[in-house]
Amino acid sequence: MEVHAAGGGINFTVEHTRAASEEKLLQLLLPRLHRMSRAGTTLVECKSGYGLDVDTELKMLRVLEKARPHAHLTISSTFCGAHSVPRGLTAEEATRRVLEQQLPAVKSAKDAGELHVDSIDVFCEQGVFNVDQSRRILEAGQREGFFINFHADELHPLKGAEMGASLGAETMSHLEEVSEEGIAAMAKAGTVGVLLPTTAHILRLPSPPARAMINAGVPVALGTDFNPNAFCLSMPLAMHLACVIFKMSLNEALTAATLHAAHALRKAHAHGSIEPGKVADFVIVDAPRWEHLVYQLGGADHVISHVIKAGTVVHTRP
Repeated sequence: MEVHAAGGGINFTVEHTRAASEEKLLQLLLPRLHRMSRAGTTLVECKSGYGLDVDTELKMLRVLEKARPHAHLTISSTFCGAHSVPRGLTAEEATRRVLEQQLPAVKSAKDAGELHVDSIDVFCEQGVFNVDQSRRILEAGQREGFFINFHADELHPLKGAEMGASLGAETMSHLEEVSEEGIAAMAKAGTVGVLLPTTAHILRLPSPPARAMINAGVPVALGTDFNPNAFCLSMPLAMHLACVIFKMSLNEALTAATLHAAHALRKAHAHGSIEPGKVADFVIVDAPRWEHLVYQLGGADHVISHVIKAGTVVHTRP
């Protein structure tokens, strides 16, 4: 947060994103999606959030639309206009701009068929958007038909999880500082907790209470949290870190990276497991046991021989 307060971090990336053309952003995005695919990912959530104004947030979401026909995976888009407070504004002013300008513009584009956006996100954090501001943004998105999928209790125990659960949030991420009461509320609400071991590792944060969440009945999912701060495109690496840092079992990490991850995006009816009636997304592993996908740190390129997306081979190991 010191970097953020000094104008770096998210706001540094915002400047570059605002200056970039849609074509430039697409050129940056597609190779990253292809790398994710080669590492076994077949369904990915992609967020906006580096525009913080109407034009750039819409630009980022349009780039995701342009990427869909070229990517060998399914993209679930999330609007995250409340990712940071823009320079020169207060958090309250930024909240009003999200509510009065950005969200209506995204909804209008979605209604017109120009965008396919599933979820709304907000960075509920001390020094960014407080719990009340976050609630107002999430409630407004929910009224417009978006799933709630937001940053909660990452750096400070703000009781963001309790707030999100009271709204029936589909998903919350990070959760390093979630309380026991927050975990219980998430379990009661059926909220998926998306844990991000790359970010916890890189920022040297305390580990989220993965075992307590699992024991309480919270569906735990995993993600890479790919962003300028955590440049990781490999879910097998995220699974490895979850086992080592969060002390999850191999089977728990597998479920968290597949079925629970699909459920976090409310797509488990078609994705996340190999079952009749679901999309034929899977990987073929060239190893004595599937566990080598996680066990071999950084070895996914060697272990994965084929990636199949919707019944079509989209990657074959050289």
